[in-house]
Amino acid sequence: MLTILSTLLLVLPSLIGNTYALPQRNRNGGNANQGGTGQGKGQASTRVTTATDGSSILDTTVNVNGVPLRFKVSGPASEFTTLTSVTGASSAPNSTGKLGLNVLLHGDGGQSFFDFPNQAVQGNLMGVVVLAPSEQLLWGQRTGPPSGLSRPDGAADSQAVRDLVKQVLPQVIAFDPANVFFTGVSGGSLTLSGFFIPAHLSEFPNTGVLLMCGGLVPQVDVVDAAGFITNSKIHFQSTQQELELLQPAIPAAIKAYEALAAGQGLNARQIGALQTVDNTPNGGHCEFDEAGFSSGIQLISNNFASIMQGGNGAVQGINAKTVLKSVVGNENLKFAAAAA
Repeated sequence: MLTILSTLLLVLPSLIGNTYALPQRNRNGGNANQGGTGQGKGQASTRVTTATDGSSILDTTVNVNGVPLRFKVSGPASEFTTLTSVTGASSAPNSTGKLGLNVLLHGDGGQSFFDFPNQAVQGNLMGVVVLAPSEQLLWGQRTGPPSGLSRPDGAADSQAVRDLVKQVLPQVIAFDPANVFFTGVSGGSLTLSGFFIPAHLSEFPNTGVLLMCGGLVPQVDVVDAAGFITNSKIHFQSTQQELELLQPAIPAAIKAYEALAAGQGLNARQIGALQTVDNTPNGGHCEFDEAGFSSGIQLISNNFASIMQGGNGAVQGINAKTVLKSVVGNENLKFAAAAA
């Protein structure tokens, strides 16, 4: 059976072009103001491994809009298409499956790509994680050293993620295109809130976006606000000791999206049902368990269904009855001093 790297060349020549492996990266970094060094030139060839729930993980690279995007997708073997090298794959390309997707954009430095905290099937969603196409592994910034909140390539990266989901993943795995959620971590949250949500979320209505430890006001024009702001869940999850540069940025993003909903005629109750916020944990950047970066992100990922899919927002490990607090009246988050 042909692998996806060779087969996609045949079935998607206009989109993919010459598909090739992206160099392996190291695991440095992990916040909105730090990036990995991008060292190492080993090739990340297509691999199939096993997820924490026993399902299959396909790790491969395709060329989207002239840029190599490495991604992992986790799901039952039978849901992968016959174009892939996954043992037991039996779905036809472009077929609709019963499960949806949770697509995660990692933080600066790429740690959550390698950790893959949203792997396995949860809440009828299969996990996808995408590696930023930059030497420093920064979403929204393809060249140069980390520059904090500035994401000059945010629009291009968001377009690439949109095209990956809409045009490439249907060749890889069968999923329900009406059930695609998104998760951001730190720099990934900046790109989602600043660029992807305003430009593309109307193409994924009635789902939602989980923004961990990061947020930006829309940096591009909002496309069809009524198509998503009136039906999409947006949750902002932060901590007490958030990074200094994010402490004003996250509240500003909250206010911007609340205003967008109000502009479409939603009242306070309706807005609060869709847009929620919490920064209860007394931890540093992304330390939602008050212990560590990766473990904190894993905690929230493990509770995705409770937060994003109609649950009560209770997260064991966070000292709050619920993290689903309405943004209305909670726009001006109170932070402690940022962690050293």
